[in-house]
Amino acid sequence: MMDNFTPGPAGEASPTGMEAAAKADFREELFAAGVPEHLHDWLAGYGIGALVVKMGIRFLEMSPERCVATMPVEGNTQVAGILHGGAHVVLAETLGSFAAGMHAGPGRQALGIEVGATHHRAVSAGTVTGTCTAIHLGRTLATHEIVMTDEQGRRLSTARITNLIRDIGR
Repeated sequence: MMDNFTPGPAGEASPTGMEAAAKADFREELFAAGVPEHLHDWLAGYGIGALVVKMGIRFLEMSPERCVATMPVEGNTQVAGILHGGAHVVLAETLGSFAAGMHAGPGRQALGIEVGATHHRAVSAGTVTGTCTAIHLGRTLATHEIVMTDEQGRRLSTARITNLIRDIGR
């Protein structure tokens, strides 16, 4: 099983034909999502994931220790007109999983094993910012805390994700 956070196998043959076109498409997706250019080779064959695109998540900063991204409230609301709780979790899991995948490094993959969130405040308009900070970066586990804030810097939710890190193919 492959996910969007795992680099391709080392020594992978250069893509040709439709595979090359797909990589080019993903590179455009990566630029549009604000993924730093130094990560494009890692993600070129996988992109950032269809859900991340649909949610309008845009990356501002990406490293194993800290990832920051924004997400619009519009288009991600529930029937009461506020940001859907699941949208908070999607943003949190996206940030934590990318951070853990970068920590895992080449030949390894990060697999989410636990995610949870507490919602503190509702928001009905504007942009939400998620800031992911490493709590533990170990050989086999990575845990991150993700805080979502509104445009005034008020905390909307707090999430935590733990990823199992293992060698690819295990």
